[in-house]
Amino acid sequence: MKDLVDRLKQQDVRVTVLTGAGVSAASGVPTFRGADGLWRNFRPEALATAEAFGRDPKLVWEWYAWRRFRIAACEPNAAHHVIAEWSRRFPNFKLISQNVDGLHERAGTANTINLHGSIWEVSCWQGCVKAPKRWRDETVSFSEIPPRCPHCKGPIRPGVVWFGETLDPGVVRQASAAADCDVFITVGTSAIVYPAAGFITAAKQKGAFTVEINPEATPASNTVDLVVRGAAETVLPDMAARLAAL
Repeated sequence: MKDLVDRLKQQDVRVTVLTGAGVSAASGVPTFRGADGLWRNFRPEALATAEAFGRDPKLVWEWYAWRRFRIAACEPNAAHHVIAEWSRRFPNFKLISQNVDGLHERAGTANTINLHGSIWEVSCWQGCVKAPKRWRDETVSFSEIPPRCPHCKGPIRPGVVWFGETLDPGVVRQASAAADCDVFITVGTSAIVYPAAGFITAAKQKGAFTVEINPEATPASNTVDLVVRGAAETVLPDMAARLAAL
């Protein structure tokens, strides 16, 4: 840990953090496979697809409306707040997040790259020319489901990347560029889903000091320079305290 802290103390250090669902776990954010109510009867792959939305947009939006309602009641935890503070502390800081809950932004994190979009964004399902490609809508209780595009009155869809869809090439380019750093820290992610899982390898190849923070071993554990076992909301505040003490 001291080696990491020493590196973070260096002037103009370039820091990139990659986060997964483990960062939001302590905030109570429901997972895809939460066994709550109606949704325990559905596999996420049966709802989070363009095909499912085309067949039954009302059902898909009921699920996303439920998720929005649950997430709206959650608060950023200590891990979110440490990352937000780092985004202000380090001039060359980037955050790559696989989460769609928006808690990093609510904590005040700057320079966030959301690989999978945001549950708080929407886009026109029909792609009408008057609507922006994506816009923010923080409505929790829609008056109509599926909600309607204000421009063409067709249905709008959640602004997230569904199963079977490709990531936005521009977002992937930003994330790939962020892997060119001095310190790369992956937090609360399984290191299984690509392309996110490949960024830590790319960072190491570019000479970064690589760190994994996770309660359990992952495929990346044997490749990184430092492994810290523990929950994000515990490890990151401890790391921040050590950094402040030097």
